[in-house]
Amino acid sequence: MASQTAAMSSIRSISRQGLGAPLLLIVMMAMIVVPLAPFLLDVLFSFNISLALVVLLVTIYTLRPLDFGLFPTVLLITTLLRLALNVASTRVVLLEGHTGTDAAGQVIKAFGEFVVGGNYAVGIVVFAILVIINFVVITKGATRISEVSARFTLDAMPGKQMAIDADLNAGLIDQELARQRREEISAEAEFYGSMDGASKFVRGDAVAGILILFINIIGGLIIGIFQHDLSFAQAARNYTLLTIGDGLVAQIPALLLSTAAGIIITRVSSSQDMGSQVLQQLFGNPRSLAVTSGILGIMGLIPGMPNLAFLSLSVLCGFGAWWIHRRQQEKLREIPAAAKAVEPEVKDLSWDDVTPVDAIGLEVGYRLIPMVDKEQGGQLMGRIKGVRKKLSQELGFLIPPVHIRDNLDLPPTSYRLTLMGVTVGEAEIHPDKELAINPGQVFGSIDGIPTTDPAFGLEALWIDPSQRDQAQTMGYTVVDAETVVATHLSQQLQSHAHELLGHEEVQHLLDKLAKVAPKLVENLIPDTLSLGVVVKVLQNLLSEGIPIRDIRTIAETLAEHASRSQEPDVLTTAVRGALGRLIVQQINGIEAELPVITLDPGLEQLLQQTVQTGDGGGVGIEPGLAERLHGALAEAAQKQEAAGQPAVLLVSGIIRTMLAHFVHHGIPSLHVLAYNEIPGDKQIKIVATVGQPSSVTAEQ
Repeated sequence: MASQTAAMSSIRSISRQGLGAPLLLIVMMAMIVVPLAPFLLDVLFSFNISLALVVLLVTIYTLRPLDFGLFPTVLLITTLLRLALNVASTRVVLLEGHTGTDAAGQVIKAFGEFVVGGNYAVGIVVFAILVIINFVVITKGATRISEVSARFTLDAMPGKQMAIDADLNAGLIDQELARQRREEISAEAEFYGSMDGASKFVRGDAVAGILILFINIIGGLIIGIFQHDLSFAQAARNYTLLTIGDGLVAQIPALLLSTAAGIIITRVSSSQDMGSQVLQQLFGNPRSLAVTSGILGIMGLIPGMPNLAFLSLSVLCGFGAWWIHRRQQEKLREIPAAAKAVEPEVKDLSWDDVTPVDAIGLEVGYRLIPMVDKEQGGQLMGRIKGVRKKLSQELGFLIPPVHIRDNLDLPPTSYRLTLMGVTVGEAEIHPDKELAINPGQVFGSIDGIPTTDPAFGLEALWIDPSQRDQAQTMGYTVVDAETVVATHLSQQLQSHAHELLGHEEVQHLLDKLAKVAPKLVENLIPDTLSLGVVVKVLQNLLSEGIPIRDIRTIAETLAEHASRSQEPDVLTTAVRGALGRLIVQQINGIEAELPVITLDPGLEQLLQQTVQTGDGGGVGIEPGLAERLHGALAEAAQKQEAAGQPAVLLVSGIIRTMLAHFVHHGIPSLHVLAYNEIPGDKQIKIVATVGQPSSVTAEQ
């Protein structure tokens, strides 16, 4: 026991020092150059067969091909080891084969005499059959599968990367999970690329086995007859049996490793091992066994057929079908019976009977219920939690829970999104299919049901899951039905975030701020501003897509400007100026230069006069001018988007709010900023100027 422990510790020490691979290569080179004793050949051949069995069993019990990502390297090492053993055994056979069939050790003798009965003609036939099975059937199929898998895996990488980015942007996964998925995609491409090359090792090994067989037989006959004066019959018997034994000892591990390569390249990632998959998929339906039992029974009744064998198998299959059917029925009967309903006591109506309106609601048709039922494998609940978590972190306040319920009034495969009881989105999906979204540039067409992405209105197709890799190769972004619903919900929540923020949510934000800045909150509310004004300012920010994460800066700005004005719009303008760095970074990242669109000075001055002379709510732009201005701004924004740059309209603070409302619905991609919102370290680049002063008029 102590010696085994010492041996294991020495092996681990060699592995940690990085000497394992060099030592193995040195040993294989020594086997090729240095003559080996028959005893060592027996040990090494036994080790080679054991290693092949271990590799085969590992591939069978591996759940995913990537779990055995070292397989291509192991395949190369085992192939080199087997070829080195062939060289070592060939040397011994040719040098000592004249002494008898035990010249190369007991393993080769056993395979040469016991396995093939000492008949070298039978041995040649058995060896040829093994080579045909290995070379023509297993190796050729595994090589073809490796080539196809490597090609499709590499072609599908861009689409898979886009799908990960889509899930990340929708809040379904976090940065860490996205990084793990990208690493899995990269590892998958490397694995199948390596398997494409490693399959050539197996194919070349099979060819080498055939050549080594003929070389050994011919060389043995020449050496035995001309050097050792053996008769042709004696030389043929000795050297052929030794060569056949040597070939069988090498071909059996080669066959095992070829089978392992075929198994791992044809495996589908699953949470079950291979045995569980076979039992579930092959014998999960008792009908197949029942029909097989009937066919075998009919064949067993035909005169002249092996009646006992067919009838026995018929009875066995019939019993198996009956047993599987009984197990399935027992599982159905195990469902607990519903408790007897108790007749409720009739009570008078109260305020508890008035059902409050859900802040966020999701209604689904009856065919979509499995998507939200965890017991049926539905993952939509988890996706929705991910959306709420991501939006809460980005926007700066807790998104209310989503109330999910079924609605029999909806079509079976439709869902409806509601905010405060009002429908804001509705779509129909196919839960058994996947949505292939056209991001704007795809190469080729694919069969599917035409539709529109409910979140962003892009052209899309509902396709079968088996077409996923093909669609991703063509440039489509492919997502499942649950991701479609979650993305649609995320988009609607972002668009209506200001409606979800109320007095309770703002009070929670202020309570959290009071823990780190108690004096700031104490002086702000209620002495300086009322809670309602603060709520309105925060709602204004959210309505323009500005998060309220930096609640401390917002509160400090409100406390500073509250003495000058109590108007929410004026305070919002002041807060926007304080959050200018955040606003610009959201639009243009960390780029040092910000491209902007400006108004003609005459037009901007006239709009300022119109706002200053207005009565607060009646400021408007003459309809003809409004139409021309809107068209010019839309055209400039489209040019910026086509150039891959953000569309930003830079105006004075007096007219910023008016123009922001003016372009909000018609040109949602155009950001309207004031001069005081641009950080001092940003360079401004004017890319377009809109408006002509001579054609401008305005009215109140």
